[in-house]
Formats: sequence, C-alpha cells, structure tokens
Amino acid sequence: MSTSDDRMYVEQFTPTDLMMLRSELLQSGVDSFQAAEIVTNFLSGRGYGVSKHEARTAASRIEGAGCTAEHIQAELERVALAM
Repeated sequence: MSTSDDRMYVEQFTPTDLMMLRSELLQSGVDSFQAAEIVTNFLSGRGYGVSKHEARTAASRIEGAGCTAEHIQAELERVALAM
C-alpha cells in the first residue's frame, strides 16, 4: 500500500522536536519495540503513519552515536507515511 508518493511531503520538524525525540529514546531505557512506539507516537501526533518494522529501524538509527537533527529529519522522511 505504501508508495513513494506517500513519503514526498513530510514536513520539516523543528530541531528542538527532533532532539527531544532522540533524548526520549536515549533516556527511556526501552527495548526496540517500545522505542518504535515512541517514534510511531511522534509521527502520528503530527499526522503521519509508519510501519512497525520501519519505526524500529528508525529508532535504532536515531539512537546511534552522533545523530544530528538533520539525520533524524532524513530518517523520519524515509519512514513517514502521509495519512
């Protein structure tokens, strides 16, 4: 059901929001499924969907060392689906 058109118009999130998402992932001490839920909630609260598998992958990448707001934005653009 997902197409590239679903992913074309992901908004630019504020760097503050992106770094707060990363901070929440790093400080929460959750497993990959719970981290995926945090990413899912972030996106759904802004009108986007995401598959569970893609959310787990994104969470793992966002938690990586040296991840910047630009990297987080790119990762969310990769996985977000327009609703």
